[in-house]
Amino acid sequence: MQNQLTVFNTLSRTKEKFEPIHPGMVGLYVCGPTVYSDVHLGNCRTFISFDLIYRYLLHLGFKVRYVRNITDAGHLEGDRDEGDDKFAKKAKLEQLEPMEIVHKYTLGFHDVMREFNTLSPSIEPTATGHICEQIEMIKEIISKKYAYEINGTVYFDVEKYNKEFPYGQLTNRKLEDLLEGTRELSGQDEKRGRLDFALWIAAKPETLMKWPSPWGWGFPGWHIECSAMSSKYLGETFDIHGGGMDLQATHHTNEIAQSQACNHKSPVKYWMHTNMLTVNGVRMSKSAGNGFLPGQLFTGNHPLLEKGYSPMAVRFFMMQTHYRSTLDFSNEALQASEKGYARLMASLKTVETLKTSATSTSNIQNWKKACYDAMNDDFNTPILVASLFEGARIINSVNDNKETITTDDLQVLKTLMQTFVVDVLGLKAETSNSSADKALQGAMEVILEIRKDIKAKKDYPASDKLRDDLNKHHIQIKDTKDGPVWSISE
Repeated sequence: MQNQLTVFNTLSRTKEKFEPIHPGMVGLYVCGPTVYSDVHLGNCRTFISFDLIYRYLLHLGFKVRYVRNITDAGHLEGDRDEGDDKFAKKAKLEQLEPMEIVHKYTLGFHDVMREFNTLSPSIEPTATGHICEQIEMIKEIISKKYAYEINGTVYFDVEKYNKEFPYGQLTNRKLEDLLEGTRELSGQDEKRGRLDFALWIAAKPETLMKWPSPWGWGFPGWHIECSAMSSKYLGETFDIHGGGMDLQATHHTNEIAQSQACNHKSPVKYWMHTNMLTVNGVRMSKSAGNGFLPGQLFTGNHPLLEKGYSPMAVRFFMMQTHYRSTLDFSNEALQASEKGYARLMASLKTVETLKTSATSTSNIQNWKKACYDAMNDDFNTPILVASLFEGARIINSVNDNKETITTDDLQVLKTLMQTFVVDVLGLKAETSNSSADKALQGAMEVILEIRKDIKAKKDYPASDKLRDDLNKHHIQIKDTKDGPVWSISE
């Protein structure tokens, strides 16, 4: 078995051996949702990807402190220092208090995460619960001359910072290139530099979510929140920081700058980012009209969806693309994933009934190595899934008496299928309550009873024909010692 886990580090743009700062322990921080609206699928892909990473690190025996924050204040519409506060704007639209909006969408986020069978993080801190830590960090950055205050707002001085540390290191861009892509400051702009960003924002008289600070009443900037919370729970330097690739250029770049300015240490050893979503090859977005929410995906209530897809089928669909690759949604791909998911879950039931022999005709140890090699290669789930389908093939082949397996090899096969399908990929059996599925279940019970009567009359050709006809429609019947069973085949 390959023992060495490697991860792709966005900072170095290479795969590196994973060696945690403290042997046997891993600090993992993932930027969580901004809870002013329903969580979108791009966020879900990130959280599901890091749920898989968390699960595999636990499987390898690491003690993992997984921190995923909730942004419940300080996030302006422009993601920089411009525009309305997202929470205040949504509260006004829905005629609610901002914290009612926060509570509503935090509950909704947790509901969706449960649907996708993600494990809860070790700690889920909120921005509003860590105002003191953010103020203290800002005070430290000011004392080290990397920030300045104007009219109650504190700005980070990017150009001064860049004289000592490379500001654009995460995206491999020089300050001059970044400056070219920004507009000139207007005469009314308080900032000294075009790339400077707010650490603390002065509140307007009508601002509802505001706190007292040494610079007056206000609220934290979006970026300082993650720097303060990650350092509080994981230390000034920790192992893995994750998020969507859309956070690299601004949010994560500014996190590095704040933390390094405050502590004079690189805050993170390995930066990891998930890629974007597309629908039929077009980037998923509200403006393109192809953005659907998890609930719409589950129910099929969207013009681009032919039907609804179960949370586990969607989770499995996501696992068939590497987390650093673009994930393209289509009805064809989702329907193929439904069948693949059903096949894997069926194999977990079948493996429990297999009989052993004195020899194995399958090389289970090579199969085991292939599973671990895939995951140790930067969590390569597409290769792992291919190996698991090979495991399912072996199970079905042994069940059909086409291959043999020893007791020891069967135990390895059984344990590893359970480990990777359930514990690592996070898949679980689903029971549908839809009227269509209930009708199918009832119809199959009637058909199996009719076939039982046919066999009792020893009309075996008619019995076989019924079985073969059903198989043409992807319904497979198997005769076992406990009676016939049916399943949906590929």
